Amino acid sequence: MKKLVISILTIGFIANTSYAQFDLNKAAEEAKKKAEQLKNGGGGTKPLTNEEVIGGLKEALNVGTNNSTAAASKADGYFKNPAIFIPFPPEAMQVKNTVEAIGMKPQVDKFVMTLNRAAEEAAKSAAPVFLDAIKGMTIADGFGILRGADNAATQYLQDKTNVELTGKFRPIVKAALQKVNVTSYWKPIITKYNKVPGVKKQNPNLDDYVTQRALVGLFKLVADEEKKIRKDPVARVSDILKRVFGGG
Repeated sequence: MKKLVISILTIGFIANTSYAQFDLNKAAEEAKKKAEQLKNGGGGTKPLTNEEVIGGLKEALNVGTNNSTAAASKADGYFKNPAIFIPFPPEAMQVKNTVEAIGMKPQVDKFVMTLNRAAEEAAKSAAPVFLDAIKGMTIADGFGILRGADNAATQYLQDKTNVELTGKFRPIVKAALQKVNVTSYWKPIITKYNKVPGVKKQNPNLDDYVTQRALVGLFKLVADEEKKIRKDPVARVSDILKRVFGGG
């Protein structure tokens, strides 16, 4: 009887061990399959295609540029955001220092504020310009950008479209500068400066300066939005963003 009990216990132990081993093997196999799915583009049943990735990248840029232009175009969008604030033109710092020294700091401050107001005004019209640029982008290797840096898509957009965007954006900025009447703040400053004995006359191109700084600021915001989409599931507001960036 004792031998029979031992035999039954032994058989039970072997059976349980075999079942446990089977469970472990099954779990390992499922984990391997899941890892392969993630490697190939997410937890879906199909691996991501390059076309899907490109679609996701363009969608991310659409979302990013829309959010960025909305943030930049609101009141104080540039003026009170240290990351994209437009300062007095650096090449004309001698102008700033000279006229401030003779009591024109209030006028300088108002002038700087109008530069930022012009950028905020111009940003209101920036979204369609970005949208056209994104639609026209041709991306050969979507996976290369997807697996790149947190701002890889934004950098790609900037590299491919900066010249075209600058050309389209300049008249928008010029109209914005006229709307906020920058000249009325700038003219007294530069006129006073150029009357100072011995100074080299200066008059920087404000259209070009604000255009360049406004675009730099917008691309900075777009890069921040791209990073959010890559890192934060809440920022993935469409199915394609969830699939491409979240493995959904």
